[in-house]
Amino acid sequence: MYLQRMFSCSQLLARPNALQTFRRAASQGKNPSSSPFLTLRAVRQWSNVPFFTVPLARAHGKSFAHRSDLRQAKRIVVKLGSAVVTRGDECGLALGRLASIVEQVAVLQNQGREMMIVTSGAVAFGKQRLRHEILLSQSVRQALHSGQNQLKDMSLPVLEARACAAAGQSGLMALYEAMFTQYSTCTAQILVTNLDFHDDQKRRNLNSTLHELLRMNIVPIINTNDAVVPPPEPNSDLQGVISIKDNDSLAARLAVEMRADLLIALSDVEGLYDSPPGSDDAKLLDTFYPGDQHSITYGTKSRVGIGGMEAKVKAALWALQGGTSVVIANGTHPKVTGHVITDIVEGKKVGTFFSEVKPAGPTVEQQTEMARSAGRTLASLEPEQRSDIICALADLLTERKDEILSANKKDMEHAASIGRLSPALLKRLSLSSSKLNSLSIGLRQIAVSSQDSVGRVLRRTRVANNLELEQITVPIGVLLVIFESRPDCLPQVSALAIASGNALLLKGGKEAANTNRILHELAQEALSIHGVKDAIQLVSTREEVEDLCRLEKMIDLIIPRGSSQLVRDIQRSAKGIPVLGHSEGICHVYVDHEASVDKAIKIIRDSKCDYPAACNAMETLLVHRDLLRTPVFDQIIDMLRTEHVKIHAGPKFASYLTFSPSEVKSLRTEYGDLECCIEVVDSMQEAVDHIHKYGSSHTDVIVTENEDTAEQFLQQLDSACVFWNASSRFADGYRFGLGAEVGISTARIHARGPVGLEGLLTTKWVLRGEGHTAADFSEQGSMTYLHENLPVAQILPGRRTTS
Repeated sequence: MYLQRMFSCSQLLARPNALQTFRRAASQGKNPSSSPFLTLRAVRQWSNVPFFTVPLARAHGKSFAHRSDLRQAKRIVVKLGSAVVTRGDECGLALGRLASIVEQVAVLQNQGREMMIVTSGAVAFGKQRLRHEILLSQSVRQALHSGQNQLKDMSLPVLEARACAAAGQSGLMALYEAMFTQYSTCTAQILVTNLDFHDDQKRRNLNSTLHELLRMNIVPIINTNDAVVPPPEPNSDLQGVISIKDNDSLAARLAVEMRADLLIALSDVEGLYDSPPGSDDAKLLDTFYPGDQHSITYGTKSRVGIGGMEAKVKAALWALQGGTSVVIANGTHPKVTGHVITDIVEGKKVGTFFSEVKPAGPTVEQQTEMARSAGRTLASLEPEQRSDIICALADLLTERKDEILSANKKDMEHAASIGRLSPALLKRLSLSSSKLNSLSIGLRQIAVSSQDSVGRVLRRTRVANNLELEQITVPIGVLLVIFESRPDCLPQVSALAIASGNALLLKGGKEAANTNRILHELAQEALSIHGVKDAIQLVSTREEVEDLCRLEKMIDLIIPRGSSQLVRDIQRSAKGIPVLGHSEGICHVYVDHEASVDKAIKIIRDSKCDYPAACNAMETLLVHRDLLRTPVFDQIIDMLRTEHVKIHAGPKFASYLTFSPSEVKSLRTEYGDLECCIEVVDSMQEAVDHIHKYGSSHTDVIVTENEDTAEQFLQQLDSACVFWNASSRFADGYRFGLGAEVGISTARIHARGPVGLEGLLTTKWVLRGEGHTAADFSEQGSMTYLHENLPVAQILPGRRTTS
């Protein structure tokens, strides 16, 4: 479905009611072929166009304050700069890039949004076409003149831009029509000049035409009429009105005239930088506020086009004052072009967002820099000083428990009122005096272990005479810990970060906002003892988790604490930042045919029923086939029923039963509740194979009295935690004596299992010599390598190093 004739500005401005007239003719069944604008084919398909009635999300007049609000944008203008539309040689269009942009615009249009495009590209398209015609003409003349097919070198004349625009407009629009047709989306072309905005009647006509096109679910494609437009005059802006000098100013003027919610300006730069892109200290500005112009330095303009970044900023600020939100982003990067527009509308951190509302506190980028700076000071403290900070935090948890519990009560009441949290998550959210006491005890354990953490020598080697090498422990850097519905995680992770000398960025769930706020205040109060208050930061701005995962230049390790879905989302979003954790906790208990019935019942009950929502709770019970139809098996089933555990039968177990419980949908399920799967295996080896196939490498248990069988199970299974005759619930940093944990890792590199203090350290190599060079050890050199291992000793005071 498409318009076979393009709308020219002169026609539309002269006849503003043409579309209404045509629509009446179509509704009366008249032949519309006499219409100067549409063909009969277009009408037949136009009559089936769905007209969306999605109401505007807000009254226009004030721009959106936050990126997340962009999801509400109803009317959107997409400006495509010359660098986005044209190829690198500036002769012809970047077809693949343009196709992906068209697809995104069509998707948003089909969501019920009103999309408009301000496009460049006519000059480049025309230049390609005219060059081809000139070359063809010259070759024919030379062939006729020489009588031979051998052509002399041909030089191309300089092509005038207006002529190129005239030759390229029709082809550019035909291309847009063909592309949008693939998505059953109708388009219309409008060409404008600066005069069309200065004349009140023409401006009203243009406004009326655009509104009618949008009402008909048509995507207007607007461009300056470069075939007739005069060159821009310097300083020609009217009082309070931006003149149309380029497509940046055109897009801004159009967005304000049409009361658009959002203007997306795509160019060949990532966004707005505080100094010219490419310079050493250039930083991409996530958000730009009016009045911040003094903090940036403009570089050269785009490789094509007549605008530059200064023109873009001026146009963006003018649109912002008119009530339209603006984002400037890169539309040429091959990795993001295919989703840059939709990402912006979804509120993701792409490009530079222009906002009139400046947050009271620091941005998350500023928080990260503050944390890193204070973290380096934290790492340089003596172990006793870091221990003092942790002990002070432990004291504050008990001394200020009334404040903590009061804040937690507010969170619990709010969660109960909205009813969105499951009973399991509500239990995680809840704090009590006993929980705070346990936290305090765990923190003191961490304080003791912190005495021997940062700067510990792991290896010493005498490389050669007077050349010694040491491998020592150092902090990782900046940690980002994202956690849901469990405020007790905050002091635990804070203590581990302090003990290991790491800076910490915390992002808690909004359901625990009040509790997290007071706990973070206590952590910073403890850090203030030695002047490192900023080493731990709580992200309280409206930052999306996915956006935090993109700070690969600022964050060194991400640790998610929450649902398996949260962990999977973070692992998918974290590009270039390692993620420490597990996506699922599918833990197994295997009951061997030589198991003690008392131990089996006790272990199964604790593994499943003690805390069903925990990641170390049993999800699948594997039973040796010989135990079926025995009192042992009957007692296990009776106990589970008494504890109100819902049972799902595995395929093999179901085959033994005449009337079985509901058959399991998947053997790879984490229930997180009083539910479990029961499956039958023929041997210990089959149990191991089953766990390897369906488990998550978290924690798995064998219950047996046969030591040889148990040892084979422990050796063959490659899970992070493997237990013999012990509950899976022991997979916990506190129960392991680590004091606390930042999470449980199922990765096969770095830390595995409960990750405590040791898992938050890395190493660096320190070499001490006396003018040694690699040339000294060559064939012509005078020195030889010794590589002698030396006794490991702690670094002497004054020789401590930090990351």
